[in-house]
Amino acid sequence: MSKLELIMPKMGESIMEATILKWLKKEGDAVEMDESILEIATDKVDSEIPAPEAGIMGEMLFQEGDVVEVGKVIAYIHTEGSASEPSKTSSPKAEPAAMPEPVAVAVEEKLMAPIAQNGGHSNGTASNNSNGRFYSPLVLNIARKENISMNVLESLAGSGKDGRVTKKDILAFVKSGASIPSPTTTVSAPVSRSVSAGPSVAEVPASPKFEHGANVEIEQMDRMRKLIADHMVMSKRTSPHVTSFVEADVTNMVNWRNKVKGEFLKKHGQKITFTPLFVEAVVKAIGDFPKINSSVDGYNWILKKNVNVGIATALPSGNLIVPVIKDANHKSLLGITSSANELIAKARANKLAPTDIQGGTFTVTNVGTFGNLSGTPIINQPQVAILATGSIIKKPAVLETEHGDVIAIRQMMYMSLSYDHRVVDGFLGGSFLRKVADYLEQFDDTRTI
Repeated sequence: MSKLELIMPKMGESIMEATILKWLKKEGDAVEMDESILEIATDKVDSEIPAPEAGIMGEMLFQEGDVVEVGKVIAYIHTEGSASEPSKTSSPKAEPAAMPEPVAVAVEEKLMAPIAQNGGHSNGTASNNSNGRFYSPLVLNIARKENISMNVLESLAGSGKDGRVTKKDILAFVKSGASIPSPTTTVSAPVSRSVSAGPSVAEVPASPKFEHGANVEIEQMDRMRKLIADHMVMSKRTSPHVTSFVEADVTNMVNWRNKVKGEFLKKHGQKITFTPLFVEAVVKAIGDFPKINSSVDGYNWILKKNVNVGIATALPSGNLIVPVIKDANHKSLLGITSSANELIAKARANKLAPTDIQGGTFTVTNVGTFGNLSGTPIINQPQVAILATGSIIKKPAVLETEHGDVIAIRQMMYMSLSYDHRVVDGFLGGSFLRKVADYLEQFDDTRTI
């Protein structure tokens, strides 16, 4: 019987470590090929890791709650065979194809801001310094929040493997009250930074301190909420936000959807909501104003050829995640509907893969789902715009007819577009938003399915 090594898989382009949430098997249990063995969590998404081969569960090298570097052996599986040396493998299903840097609101590890290092910058993902010392994203994030420079971080004695600084080490340093020198701000040469890298320590103001009193209940944010909080603050610091509003008469769209939804489900096996119709209008408008589908890198305006539309999805936990409809500009309404339904279902069942939340170029959020008329959404970095759709409400409206103006009951909806004023001015942002409204107002209520 051979001994198969189960390796912590790489769950994304920039993922360096993962947390073991739960072991689904215990030592001595029989496992089938592709049967889930454990649940892990990264800064992007939670995933189940399947067995690469059938066998008997052997020694588990880490406990629940442990943070493990990508590539480390986490357990052994005893399989049929004559090999005496352990063979090394990782689940092929657990490692997605290489994708662009993910931008999901809830699970983007790059929202951890860099640490100032002699006037330079270090990104918030796990890294090695010039001496080859490894720092996890968690350690870097704590250092950034506590205003600890890279020079100070390098001076800390680490208790981890190969002298690695652990969470325990850096928290002990902070608790000790040791003097933390201010990071240097003198730069010998200009530093080029991507907007997604986040602000340096020197740019991040300290959180205000306040007395919360005695009659309160303190609830610590969960991992996802912490990431959302950091991402929102980073986005507001990165992009000067401007928001424009329009009101759209979506009567034709509503009437068509109400008329065909039963037949659509029967014919295609898909429920059609308003979300795919909004996405379809957005894709058309991006075709008219392609600069909305972009990002900013320093003083470069990066225009994206693929239109990958993120759909902000509320989770049962109250958190938010943004799965992405890839290549929406090459999909029919049925294709958009199928993709949206599948992604939303996976999100609410906590079954999203890292690739499901990567590569978004524009985001749509439907605040009307919560009964809201409108909103001023925060841009999902490194995108430059986000559209919010409000509640659809019957109200009197003035219609122009060949016999004169009349007042009629119409289905009306507010939409808002928040955009990055570094590159998107009022003309572009306002024109794009108006074009989305035009496509919805001019919806063909005779179209076939």
